[in-house]
Amino acid sequence: MNATIASVRMRVLRFGARFLHRPRIDLPLGVALLVLACVGLITLYSASDLDAGVIAGQAARFLLGALLMLAVSRIPPTLLRTWTPWFYAISTFLLVVVAALGEGRGASRWLDLHVVRFQPSEFLKLSMPMMIAWYLHPRQLPPGWKDIFIVGVLIAIPSVLIAKEPDLGTALLVAASGIFVLFLSGIAWWRVGLMLGALAGAAPVAWHFLHDYQRQRVLTFLHPENDPLGNGWHIIQSMIAVGSGGVFGKGWHHGTQSRLEFLPEHTTDFIFAVFSEEFGLIGVLLLLALYVFIVGRCLWIAANARDTYSRLLAGAIGMSFFVYVMVNGGMITGLLPVVGVPLPMISYGGTSAVTLLAGFGVLMSIHAHRKWVS
Repeated sequence: MNATIASVRMRVLRFGARFLHRPRIDLPLGVALLVLACVGLITLYSASDLDAGVIAGQAARFLLGALLMLAVSRIPPTLLRTWTPWFYAISTFLLVVVAALGEGRGASRWLDLHVVRFQPSEFLKLSMPMMIAWYLHPRQLPPGWKDIFIVGVLIAIPSVLIAKEPDLGTALLVAASGIFVLFLSGIAWWRVGLMLGALAGAAPVAWHFLHDYQRQRVLTFLHPENDPLGNGWHIIQSMIAVGSGGVFGKGWHHGTQSRLEFLPEHTTDFIFAVFSEEFGLIGVLLLLALYVFIVGRCLWIAANARDTYSRLLAGAIGMSFFVYVMVNGGMITGLLPVVGVPLPMISYGGTSAVTLLAGFGVLMSIHAHRKWVS
């Protein structure tokens, strides 16, 4: 009996030692995220008209996210896989709570616990790909129609709840994060073609279920000049800000569109326009190069992952991050409708930044576990 207790104690001590001392941070990815966070704070400081309180709040969120990233990076992927159904279930349940008790400007998107105020739909950006990867992990790949249908149900339930808030932009991004897992599972191209055809056929039907303001956003995207002082104001002023930056930009805190309040939501959804105006084409290309490096590093980690769950999850997180950047960039340049998607690590926001850094903690756990096993 004493020998058994001693053996268990030794195992616990060894696990604790590995947990505390084994490095879990992927240095290239960590440095890139640090640089991106610094760029975000510098840009936000200018966009907020040198408001130190805004910067302090965002820095605190980055610090909280970094601590969460460090904590998650020390959890083995096998344990993350075990917890995944619970994380997905809790995230989905919080969406039901939001439907009953949520608050927001014209929509029920936030939960206020008086201690902390957060947006539960952001959790699904991580729990969704985790859940789809968990479901596909033990099954034969590429998946057949039965598994594709079940995956579709798992994607549809929270996506519909988010769309009902209403928050169609986030709902589409959450659905995309799950679809990326399905795509990376090796699904046959002819199946992809059939599903895309079905979505295209359903588009006219879905149009009638959109809210009036959502339809108006699509129409404004197609013809913003029809209402330049109303619905087209956001896109037009954003494109003016981007174009006026030129090649080298106007300089930090010298942008006129945000400082003179022509550009709406210049600390959140349209902060990329502020960055473009102040740092110009050169600054935008450097920022995009940083984003491309982060995405490439995510896909490299996915390619070297140990098991199916880790590989699918890491790849989906990297591709989702890429889509966030492209959707926000397309929105501020008039290439996509305005959907209220923040620019990762640049836009002001708490829940999105913390959730995003937690996702990178998952990636670092996958990478560190690969090195440990090899």
